[in-house]
Amino acid sequence: MEHTRIKELLNATEFGKEVVVKGWVRTFRNNQFIAINDGSSINNIQAVVDFENTPEDILKRITTGAAVRVKGQLIESLGKGQKVEVKATEVNIIGDSDPEKYPLQPKKHSLEFLREIAHLRFRTGTFNAVFKVRNALSFAVHKFFQENDFVYMHTPIITGSDAEGAGEMFQVTTLDLNNPPRKENGEIDFKEDFFGKSTNLTVSGQLEGELGAMAFGNIYTFGPTFRAENSNTTRHLAEFWMIEPEMAFYELEDNMDLAEALLKYVIKYALETCPEEIEFLKNRLLEEEKSKPAAERSELNLVEKLNFVLANNFERVTYTDAVEILKRSKPNQKKQFKYLIDDWGADLQSEHERYLVEKHFKKPVILTDYPREIKSFYMKQNEPDAQGRNTVRAMDILFPGIGEMVGGSQREENLDRLLARMAEVGIPAEEMEWFLDTRRFGTVPHSGFGVGFERLVLFTTGMTNIRDVIPFPRTPKNAEF
Repeated sequence: MEHTRIKELLNATEFGKEVVVKGWVRTFRNNQFIAINDGSSINNIQAVVDFENTPEDILKRITTGAAVRVKGQLIESLGKGQKVEVKATEVNIIGDSDPEKYPLQPKKHSLEFLREIAHLRFRTGTFNAVFKVRNALSFAVHKFFQENDFVYMHTPIITGSDAEGAGEMFQVTTLDLNNPPRKENGEIDFKEDFFGKSTNLTVSGQLEGELGAMAFGNIYTFGPTFRAENSNTTRHLAEFWMIEPEMAFYELEDNMDLAEALLKYVIKYALETCPEEIEFLKNRLLEEEKSKPAAERSELNLVEKLNFVLANNFERVTYTDAVEILKRSKPNQKKQFKYLIDDWGADLQSEHERYLVEKHFKKPVILTDYPREIKSFYMKQNEPDAQGRNTVRAMDILFPGIGEMVGGSQREENLDRLLARMAEVGIPAEEMEWFLDTRRFGTVPHSGFGVGFERLVLFTTGMTNIRDVIPFPRTPKNAEF
């Protein structure tokens, strides 16, 4: 007989029928009650064993972590906490688990400990919920773009260009690192390397995405990106996933509208398809916050926070106006910000972004028109303002608890302006001829943005460390599994 997934059985009402359950033992109490989980639901099903008529050697092997097959009758449960249970007639052990060595005992484990055994943490309720929500968000991203007639494009993971101009890239090479070939001047000769030039892991699929947008109109990429930034914070990973659409004939307003629509769509989809998981994560967060001082606790619980994003139109405000708000703000005047805002031109920090969202506007915020000097070379330049200050048509979307969720802009389609800006920041035009061709042949206004997928998962699950929302985190000095 084929086994039935636990998720299906927990909602069943046909009592008395014979069923087969396969899964892993979470707990075994009083030699009688097995809590079994097969990953299909965050909840376990209880199987009741007739221990007097079950061989002793089988009972001994029903240990936490063991894989079992239970055949029995589905009955209405008399115990608290579950509606149905299985009255077992037959128990088989599929795979043993040594209780002395199995690290996931039936008790509360810290997230730090679970990170050390990331290959087993999927078996806990918390990570079952987190990765089900991640799965739903991932599917919703594709669903949104496909419904809106976007073409999904795979952009290269190995690249010869640095899209962000930040220079924090992982090098890809097949050269012998102990004895690399060198030119006469002593520099490493990358002509001898596999690709005949210096190559890196990509930091973004945007530049290649723009090429697609100039042919298909609207494209999106959704793939892994890499930053060799030596940052050990709860917000940074060295390998993470990015959602990056690029749209021809889109100006800044269109770009903002699309980004807001995408975020609302995927969060709504997760709420609708993972209600049990999100409820579980909401309760987990409430429990965790009990240990914090009242002032540090969230005003909204997780479900309220997600609905808060859906219910509000995102506030759109220029960088210039935001700086004025921050300059006049209490935390700035009382010197409570770690980075004080005293002048136009400063790069806003997470504390400033969160103040605007959580305290001032009390809704998600889209900041636009940043100073040219602090933004990437490819962003469309505005005409100088009345004070002669140069800004670009950038837009960042800021979320409560997270800070920047989306970074994007209208792209500079004017070839001369783009070349001048590249010369200013030291990007050699000859290496970017392929990119510049989009401005030479049928150039059009176009825009795009990037969403750090893990930040989106972080927000939707209420987790507080980005290492807990990607299956196998890659961070400085850590590439386990």
